[in-house]
Formats: sequence, structure tokens, C-alpha cells
Amino acid sequence: MSIWEVLAVFAAGVGAGTINTIVGSGTLITFPVLLATGLPPITANVSNALGLVPGSISGAIGYRAELRGQTARVLRLGCTALVGGLAGAVLLLALPSDAFDTIVPVLIALALVLIILQPRVAKAVQRRRESQGTEPHPHGGPALHAGLLLASAYGGYFGAAQGILYLSLMGLLLDDSLQRMNAVKNVLGAVVNGVAAVFFLFVAEFDWTAVLLIAVGSTIGGQLGARIGRRLRPNVLRGFVVVVGSLAIVQLLLR
Repeated sequence: MSIWEVLAVFAAGVGAGTINTIVGSGTLITFPVLLATGLPPITANVSNALGLVPGSISGAIGYRAELRGQTARVLRLGCTALVGGLAGAVLLLALPSDAFDTIVPVLIALALVLIILQPRVAKAVQRRRESQGTEPHPHGGPALHAGLLLASAYGGYFGAAQGILYLSLMGLLLDDSLQRMNAVKNVLGAVVNGVAAVFFLFVAEFDWTAVLLIAVGSTIGGQLGARIGRRLRPNVLRGFVVVVGSLAIVQLLLR
């Protein structure tokens, strides 16, 4: 890489780590930059997945206050995310690189609609529970695990807007604040990126320079994202998710 390519990849890593911690979709920053340096798509994807692991961990650490009291939930959902992430990593090497091109923008659009409607849906669900005398499942129940399994498989495969899918699912099926769900999202992202990275280390080609640059950049970005994201009010955070998700859809459609 030239010095300008090195700086571009590092800056993309910082941006991706920041965006991933607040919302998700950081891959849409790093992946095009890696392609621009001349890396083949699969090598760029694998290098990106490896490099973003430290950023995911950094973001989760930055949200540690919001994770208090959620250990059982994180362990349960984390196991589901791990299985899905590993399945997605295997699919990356088994399927054509454009296998998800058609369905991903649709998934993101649906997730954004759910995030926009989440406050109204939550109130409607709460009224229904009160009328029926039932309590919400503390960990989301089978529906959340099924959705997370599929979202994590997608995350292990490519990962763009994976966090948005997580937030929409948890917002629909968990009775909790958006910031606490965002904290869980960061842990799940770390789990998926981590298991995919371990798998790729043994079976896929990657570029160590790109991996290290993104790793350092995303670690810094993870801390920046946590500082910014934790200060956002729920409505502002929800609006930020919608804006980033909409840009993600446009970029995916134009690829």
C-alpha cells in the first residue's frame, strides 16, 4: 500500500468503529476503501471482518455501564449469535460473493421501518400484555433467538447494517431502553466478528496490513462511538440509525 492508501484504510477503520458502536454499518465504510486499494472482494471482506473485531470489543467496553444487569441476556443471545456468525462465515466461502445483494437492502429497509415504529409497537404490546396479565420475556423468547440467528449468519457473511437488524429485532421483542439494547448489540457484534475471524484465520486469505490498520482504527473508533452514542437521546439515536441505514441502502443498491 502507498502512504495515502495506509492513511485511507486507517481513517476508514476509525469511522467504521465509531459508526458500528453507535448504529452499525461500518463495513460500508471500510469495504469500499479496501477494494479501492486493489484487494479482491473476498480477501477484502475477510480482512475487514478480522480488523473490526477489536473495534467491536472496544465499543462493548465503552458501553459497559449499560451492560450491567444484562449478563444472563447477553450470554443467551451471545450463544445464538455465535452459531449464526459461524454459519455466515462458512457461507462466505461457499456462496457467490453477490448472493445477498438482492435481499440485504430489503432487510435493512424492513429493519428501519421497525425502528421507526418501535415506540408505537412497544406501547401497543404493553397494552396487550396488561389486558392479558402477561409479563414480557426477559430475553426475547424463541422469536428473538430465531431472528438473531439469521441476522448473525448475515453478519458473519458480510455484516453491513448488521447492528441495525439487531436493534430492530430487540426493539420489537424486548422491553428495555434503546441504549441498553445498543449495548447488547455491540457485544453481539463482537461475538459474530470474533467467531468469523477465528474461522477465517485458518481457511481464508487476508491482508495483514489491512487487518492491522483497521484493527487500530476501529479500536479508537469504538471508544469514540461509545462516548457519542451514550449521550444521544433515544429519539436522536433512533433518527441517527434511520439516516445511516438509509445511506446503507443507497450504497448497496449502487454497488
